[in-house]
Amino acid sequence: MARVVVDVMPKPEILDPQGQAAAGALSRLGFTGVTEVRQGKHFELEVDDTVDDETLGKIAEGFLANPVIEEWTIRRVEK
Repeated sequence: MARVVVDVMPKPEILDPQGQAAAGALSRLGFTGVTEVRQGKHFELEVDDTVDDETLGKIAEGFLANPVIEEWTIRRVEK
C-alpha cells in the first residue's frame, strides 16, 4: 500500500476568484505581506502496489482535474 497525493491547481492564466477572495479576506483581517492566493484541490489516495504511475496519471487527468483549466502534480509519500 502507498499513499499518493494529487494536488490540482488552476492554470496560471486562469482567473481564480476563490483565491482572490481569500487574498482580500486576509488583507481585511489585517494580515499583510500576502500578495497572491491561488486555491486548488488536494487529494490523498491509498493505493496498492499494482497501481502504477501511468494509471495515477489517468486518474488525475480523467477524474480529479479538468485538464482544460487545471494542472496537477502527483507524488507518492511515506506513511
